[in-house]
Amino acid sequence: MMATPAEEIPIEVHDLTVAYQHRPVLWDIDLCFPQGQLIGIVGPNGAGKSTLIKAIMGLVPLASGHVEIFGQRSRQALRSVAYVPQRESVDWDFPTTALDVVLMGRYGQLPLFGRPRAKDKEIARQSLDKVGMGDYADRQISQLSGGQQQRVFLARALAQQTRVYLMDEPFAGVDAATEKAIVTILRELQAEGSTVIVVHHDLHSVPDYFDHVLLLNLRTVAFGPVATTFTEENLNATYGGRLHLLSDVTERLRQGEWSARKQAK
Repeated sequence: MMATPAEEIPIEVHDLTVAYQHRPVLWDIDLCFPQGQLIGIVGPNGAGKSTLIKAIMGLVPLASGHVEIFGQRSRQALRSVAYVPQRESVDWDFPTTALDVVLMGRYGQLPLFGRPRAKDKEIARQSLDKVGMGDYADRQISQLSGGQQQRVFLARALAQQTRVYLMDEPFAGVDAATEKAIVTILRELQAEGSTVIVVHHDLHSVPDYFDHVLLLNLRTVAFGPVATTFTEENLNATYGGRLHLLSDVTERLRQGEWSARKQAK
């Protein structure tokens, strides 16, 4: 089998270690995320899931290692990546409209000190329409519900029109309708050839939402296709034997229900 050229690999993580106050929160991570896949990152609280996303984006200092995006290590390569942060990390009281937030996704496409063009505003409005928020373009973000705010940030990512999307718990605190809408958009992005990497907390929906899964707990426990990686053994190794709290998950794994569903798709 021929090796995939580096410029065709969306994200490679090499020997990455991140520490806060000399305490490692990620240790010796080596990963190669495949192109055109929906990838879930799961693990217990404090496992380093959000830190991994931030490290890829250059938002936290690295103790060692490096990240390559399409074979490049420069910050310019980050223009190929759209990032949706956790909703709790955003100042929703900032006086700005939904449309202005989405327009921020176009800034990477503008020349230095350039102002948004008519084309950028049209892309921003189309992105809002795609997430069902077109009627709220002029609404202050502080006046939106949690699910609506999450849709606006997803629209901002869509407006970047990139090849890779990193999303930190996009389903947290949203209603069922918003979650369904987000999943539909993620699958559309994948169909267009984009790579989508999502920090996710709900083990029950992992086999339904993702093609690949990264099981993380300070280190990489397992990474690969859901059908072969999302196993009771790997989950127990990731959650330190606490998986008995999710007995329905282990039971469905034992019955092979999820694997059969994935193979039937």
